[in-house]
Amino acid sequence: MRATLVIPTLNEAEGLPRTLRAFRAAAEEANRSLFLRDPVEWDVIVVDGNSTDGTPRIAEEMGARVLHEPRKGYGRAYRTGFEAAQGEFIATLDGDGTYPAAEVPWMLLHLIHHQLDFLTGDRLTYLEHRSMTTEHRVGNRVLNLTLWVLFHTSLKNAPARVLVDSQSGFWVFRRSILPRLKLRQDGMAFSEELKLEVLVRGFKLEEVPIQYSERWGRPKLSSWRDGYRNLTYLFRKRAELSQETRRARRVAAPAETGAS
Repeated sequence: MRATLVIPTLNEAEGLPRTLRAFRAAAEEANRSLFLRDPVEWDVIVVDGNSTDGTPRIAEEMGARVLHEPRKGYGRAYRTGFEAAQGEFIATLDGDGTYPAAEVPWMLLHLIHHQLDFLTGDRLTYLEHRSMTTEHRVGNRVLNLTLWVLFHTSLKNAPARVLVDSQSGFWVFRRSILPRLKLRQDGMAFSEELKLEVLVRGFKLEEVPIQYSERWGRPKLSSWRDGYRNLTYLFRKRAELSQETRRARRVAAPAETGAS
């Protein structure tokens, strides 16, 4: 079985070694236990956005395949990584040590065992105060509430506990679903876009609580700027999906008339 781990980086020389070591150790142990009958061959892709602290060199020395992506944006890095991924399954992590890299193999097993299409981690349920600033915490709450209000129709048929944390970047999913998703965002809104597309296209999504740690290295997220962009994206996405529904109804109407 083949899987790909995609990590976007920008000056993550402090956190990336810790992240990769934790993942490698967990993956090797899982192949001796969880995946003994069908070991997972992992391809690690680091998508680097012009780091100046030696991050690409560190990644290559630790066995990762490095893709240089000069175009800016969190979403752009992921889209580049997904295009290069060859595994049947794709997992994602940030390179700053915040996500539990050692849990990736368990997440993959959970996805397979429960026949899911997409599994995402919820940072907020077990969140420790020092792991996220107050501004970031408040922004997440606002975005999650807005998403639920705007997309309640799509969410009502989802599992009872889903998208508690719409902004999480810790995912495991089947690569086969990507061609059916309309992914256009290059910035932080990509995280919302990806999960919403999974839901509205009818794929099976589940969310599980995870431990979220204090980051290693300097933060790059601007809580207010990125939060505003993510919020406005949700309203644009709602309008886009409404237009898509109306177009589908107009196309279906003549066909139904002809059939009658």
